[in-house]
Amino acid sequence: MYQYTDFDRQFVRSRAAQYRDQLQRHLTGRLSDDDFKPLRLQNGWYLQRYAPMLRVAIPYGEVSSDQLRALATIARIYDQPKPEIYQTASLAQAKLGTSHLATGCTHFTTRQNAQFNWIPLDRSADVMDLLASVDMHGIQTSGNCIRNITSDERAGIAVDEIADPRPFCEILRQWSTLHPEFAFLPRKFKIAVSGAHEDRAATAWHDVGLQVLRNPEGAVGFKVLVGGGMGRTPLIARTIRAFLPWEQILNYLEALVRVYNRWGRRDNIYKARIKILVKAEGQRFTDEVEAEYQQILTQDGAPNTITQAELDRVTASFVPPALLAQQPGRAHSLADQPDVTAAEQLDYARWLQQNVAAHKNPSLRIVTLSLKRLRQAPGDASAEQLEQAAKLADQFSAGEARVSHDQNLLLPWVCSQQLPALWHAARASGFGRANIRLLSDMIACPGGDFCALANARSIPIAEAITERYQDMDELHDLGEIDLHISGCINSCGHHHSGHIGILGVDKDGQECYQVSLGGSDGSRLSGAPTPGKIVGPSFVATEVPDVIEALLETYRLQRLSAESFVDTLRRVGLDPFKQSANRVRRSLAAEQG
Repeated sequence: MYQYTDFDRQFVRSRAAQYRDQLQRHLTGRLSDDDFKPLRLQNGWYLQRYAPMLRVAIPYGEVSSDQLRALATIARIYDQPKPEIYQTASLAQAKLGTSHLATGCTHFTTRQNAQFNWIPLDRSADVMDLLASVDMHGIQTSGNCIRNITSDERAGIAVDEIADPRPFCEILRQWSTLHPEFAFLPRKFKIAVSGAHEDRAATAWHDVGLQVLRNPEGAVGFKVLVGGGMGRTPLIARTIRAFLPWEQILNYLEALVRVYNRWGRRDNIYKARIKILVKAEGQRFTDEVEAEYQQILTQDGAPNTITQAELDRVTASFVPPALLAQQPGRAHSLADQPDVTAAEQLDYARWLQQNVAAHKNPSLRIVTLSLKRLRQAPGDASAEQLEQAAKLADQFSAGEARVSHDQNLLLPWVCSQQLPALWHAARASGFGRANIRLLSDMIACPGGDFCALANARSIPIAEAITERYQDMDELHDLGEIDLHISGCINSCGHHHSGHIGILGVDKDGQECYQVSLGGSDGSRLSGAPTPGKIVGPSFVATEVPDVIEALLETYRLQRLSAESFVDTLRRVGLDPFKQSANRVRRSLAAEQG
């Protein structure tokens, strides 16, 4: 993991002290709500439906066990609403028939951030101090600026890796933090970096996607994609540079963001993202970026060129843990694991298949801890669960974990000999469910239970589907399926890229849900990135689980041997699935009529 320097640490702690002063002035009436708003947003503090929400950056997904414990402390002590606020929220939820207002927990997002939904504003400065004590913060997790830099959760350890992207992610983080020219862009700006052949960072769905590659001479560089995004207008990023030498990446991004800052729309929030500019201008956008880049190189002296010395300095933070360097390599098999009983063989084999991946070091494995369980929102972790995850990271992964885009935690440094012990420990603490990439490993945003922007609730839909699909035999028979749920068109749950996508919409004041099929994030399972297609009219909440069941039954009837859901869908087309979804609507209407 990257190790904070004295400068980094002083900077973050000074920022926390500045925020404490700003908060105090606000609470005593010397800063109005309007004056305080940009200050809190610049530190990750939103005002949501019932209470403040804090978003904490976890750059490129790396988190230490000490940081997990700090998040646990925040969850336990500070993520506790004032009684009158919680009572108001609970009454509002009771009118809807259910309540999903979990407190005392962290929510891990699809962009490798951590969020808290209940911290009272008058305690927020204490939280900022606690975060700073473990080298964490909420800087630029909000606002029209360059947001948290994300990457593949297997960065630096993947067997298909071309080059470790983490040093470049860290350099990008340092360059973009408080960049004076890019603090007030037309709209938020998200960068994702992938260093492997398989794009596990969904780079084509970002404002800028950077894919590490090597040219025919073996030199490392970047393929630069621009103009991707979800929301109201889902668009796939297009390539504007097939190969850019790594040392020029900051100069090129400087040119690219300058062009966006100059020409991006500020008159319409729905047309302000760079994807709209790229779509509207086409080649003209690329030409202007190239002209700006050439000016930076020739007239400005290429001030942001990355030197080999700087890359080496940052890379030194990303060496494998020393305690693992001498681990002997040994092939792992079920037969030589005395700690796994005969009755446990099937469960253990499924866990190895779904939750354990190969590692760049043959004696190590990558293990995913599932955060998807019944009666808990996808991506949520209680204070106790965070402490258990920290304990597992210390015991089995050199004190390091990762946050995945699928809202799970990952242990990157697990010795193969310790897999049985880790499996037992993970099951005991609730992280051992062998459902990674299966239907119940769904993505969901907090939705209308918390978010003021949401049209509908996501968490009850996720819970209803999870409750219906608890049988592990059935889940494994269905195979790998990406199910993504968003509470509104802002797409925080990435519904556009789901094999099955569910979008909450408002229909004459009623919560309803559109279902789409065939989306892809660009991963191995999903194929080329593409948005899903809507299968029909929207459904009310009670219909959605039946619709999902009908879609899956259609898949069972149509699939060929060992054919995945998405492959069957692409082979037979949408029509059989549309018909099954619409039959649910007619059947339920007949029952009610």
